[in-house]
Amino acid sequence: MFRFAKAAVNLTGQATRQVRHGSTAPDNFHQKYGTGLMVGGIAFCTAVWSYIITQSNITWNLSPMGKVMPKAWREPEEEE
Repeated sequence: MFRFAKAAVNLTGQATRQVRHGSTAPDNFHQKYGTGLMVGGIAFCTAVWSYIITQSNITWNLSPMGKVMPKAWREPEEEE
């Protein structure tokens, strides 16, 4: 846990320094590539989830309402 906390603090410090001193990315990066990256990401995620839902044979545990019928009670055997 200590290593994780130390790494998290280190990442936070690096992000703070980068914001303070300015990003290394060009200023027009988001204008040039932002929309394309967003559309590509949405298409990729949609394709992956479509494949998972249709081809993976996973049982999705949908609602059992109306599908599950209770078993009939078994009468206890009487001892004589």
